[in-house]
Amino acid sequence: MRIGFALPQFGALAHHPEDVVRFARQAEELGAASLWVGDRLLAPVRPTVGYAGTDTIPPEFRVVLDPFALLATAAAVTGRVQLGSNVINAPWYPPAVLARSLTTLDALSAGRLLVGLGTGWSPEEYQAVNVPMAERGRRLDETLDVLTAWWTTDPVEHRGEHWTVPASHIDLKPATRPHPPVYLGGFVPTALRRVARRADGWLPIAVPPGPFDPEAAVVRPMRRIREAAEREGRDPAALDVILRVNPTSAATAGDIVTVLARAEAEAGVRHAFVDLTYAAKDVDQALEEARRVLDRAGAP
Repeated sequence: MRIGFALPQFGALAHHPEDVVRFARQAEELGAASLWVGDRLLAPVRPTVGYAGTDTIPPEFRVVLDPFALLATAAAVTGRVQLGSNVINAPWYPPAVLARSLTTLDALSAGRLLVGLGTGWSPEEYQAVNVPMAERGRRLDETLDVLTAWWTTDPVEHRGEHWTVPASHIDLKPATRPHPPVYLGGFVPTALRRVARRADGWLPIAVPPGPFDPEAAVVRPMRRIREAAEREGRDPAALDVILRVNPTSAATAGDIVTVLARAEAEAGVRHAFVDLTYAAKDVDQALEEARRVLDRAGAP
């Protein structure tokens, strides 16, 4: 299995942004396969919707570094690891602006970008970017249309429900041809059908030391995705999965490795990354935990 790690982007890990360079370099030296970012904007004082089924927002979300800046930084100081987002909340951004940023990142990294997109869950974040949350699914679909056009045609032109891109010469194309792989998050049936129609893969999640059932968490949803992809005339075998492991502060390296091993053995997962936002108090501890995980997992 290829094992990556989230960059120090949230909470205590983000209080010293200068440590991003050190983490990226040392994680690559330790043998990490990929480095990842997420996308949070703010932590509302009185949230309408809490995080992960709760009625609160984690204090870690009160400190957030920009995902595009972090990926660019990591691209500049590494040479081998892939660089992923899990996830960029696509409806927050005009698609032309998002396309420019992602194309630049793929070019800067010589084709190492993994594009993970989603819609988010916070009404207050949508209010802050002045985008109607009720439109988020349709806006994501239209964003995918614009990205495909931006990456594969020239001149580029788009006229949709929410955005218009007048016929324009866009000579900068991604280093990855025809474009970087696009993964989508989400767990509801609509989101899974969108993966089947539009994406190169899906982004499930595990939260150790809580119970992890590979069949329920990965196998059954991927079966539904691949069946739907086949109905759409796509090759179901071409759809990939990358697992996000999001340990709590109670998790040990052994707990994390157990999830990784079961995901590989029972669900066929070949690529996963570990987000240590809640499990490490600083970058030194995050790097030590990454070393433990890679050593225990026997990663190359």
